[in-house]
Amino acid sequence: MKQEKLELIADFYEFTMSNGYFVKNKNEIAYFDIFFRKIPDHGGYAIMAGLEQIIEFIKNLKFDKEDIAYLRSQNIFSEEYLAYLANFKFTGDIWAIPEGTVVFPNEPLITVKAPLIEAQLLETMLLLIVNHQSLIATKTSRIVKAAQGRPVMEFGARRAHGVSAAVYGARAAIIGGAVGTSCTLTAQKFDVPASGTMAHSWIQSFDTEYEAFKTYAQLYPHAGTFLIDTYNTLESGLPNAIKIFDEILKPQGIKPIAVRLDSGDLAYLSKKVRNILDDAGYSDCKICVTNSLDEHLITSLLEQEAKVDLFGVGENLITAKSDAIFGGVYKLVAMERDGVILPKIKISENIEKITNPSFKKVYRFYSKETNYALADVIMLKEEEQPEGEYEIFDQYNTWKRKKLDSYYVKELQEKIFENGKLIYKMPNLKQIAEYAQQQLGTLWEEIKRLKNPQKYYVDLSQKLYDLKTEMLNKKK
Repeated sequence: MKQEKLELIADFYEFTMSNGYFVKNKNEIAYFDIFFRKIPDHGGYAIMAGLEQIIEFIKNLKFDKEDIAYLRSQNIFSEEYLAYLANFKFTGDIWAIPEGTVVFPNEPLITVKAPLIEAQLLETMLLLIVNHQSLIATKTSRIVKAAQGRPVMEFGARRAHGVSAAVYGARAAIIGGAVGTSCTLTAQKFDVPASGTMAHSWIQSFDTEYEAFKTYAQLYPHAGTFLIDTYNTLESGLPNAIKIFDEILKPQGIKPIAVRLDSGDLAYLSKKVRNILDDAGYSDCKICVTNSLDEHLITSLLEQEAKVDLFGVGENLITAKSDAIFGGVYKLVAMERDGVILPKIKISENIEKITNPSFKKVYRFYSKETNYALADVIMLKEEEQPEGEYEIFDQYNTWKRKKLDSYYVKELQEKIFENGKLIYKMPNLKQIAEYAQQQLGTLWEEIKRLKNPQKYYVDLSQKLYDLKTEMLNKKK
């Protein structure tokens, strides 16, 4: 897929501010964090996604003559600043939590350390990528959880909010646990399975449903999934499909893969279809359902004991319908002058909008006995790795404390860029998806509940808490 021109996908204030920094010779080292404040759909966890596209963006970030001419036409930028942009190259450092990692509110997903102008110009694209893909990966994970082990296929390209949303939304869906995608470009670009056989228009284009099924079976005998609800599922679609199984596939020793239901009472129809297929000798033929599914409808179908083997989920997955905002933000947390890090904090009357200051890292504590994640602690970068007994506490209700002893820890962020050079080896999409499933396996089931999940502990170290408190008191 050809790299698009993305350098001007930036809020205009990034250019006005960076021009101001340049004119005032204010380009010291800055530290920015990307984090989010709440989990979509009141869920218990989120899944980090989008790092590969961030890497591609930064590697290719430059401003061409057309870009410079446009900015010049605004009549507000200095020529010296425009000359700087014409020779722009990212020279900073970036740390990031790897894709597929389960993440929680207020943790720095990505930390940028760079000259202030460079860091400022990354804001919109980094947020756009992380917010979109993490949202879709998280939504897909919820849908996959609801499916209780049954395969989920991403079928949403035609309902996505544009080309990139279709392509990279499908990519994120694979990270979230989907086993395939209907988006052919995503399948090609990321080497993942392409899913899909026929639409209603195929069947309608023939004089009879039987002829449509027969032609398809002759052309694609090993891709035998038949859409059986175009006219009447039980009186027409399924009987015609079984005729084709008997007349075309069975003589060749080929078993049909599945029938698909896309309308009607899916629970009722799936039970009837299952019984009829079994009686006809096709107990191996699976039943796939589609039609505006989400985690709640899938849960309802399975509670009704619907006989469904796999799900194709489209619009509600690709648009993350029900809570379509991830809400990641990009906040300045420190400046560096003469090698000294100067913490910065944003204060708000809304407590949840007060930022955690300074250059930080995140450790995840795991139980040595179960390997389940126990808690995450956000610390100052210079703090030592936790060892021995460690006390965690709620930063808003400090009397809530818990001591951890039999644990091991893992630092979540990894260094991605150093002095502008990529030093991270990016895994492929299959590896990321496998890692995401391994990560989900470290969470207690109570945290993964779709409704009223147990809250996972994300606390501050004592040193970070003390620094934050001190800075808040000074601002009063």
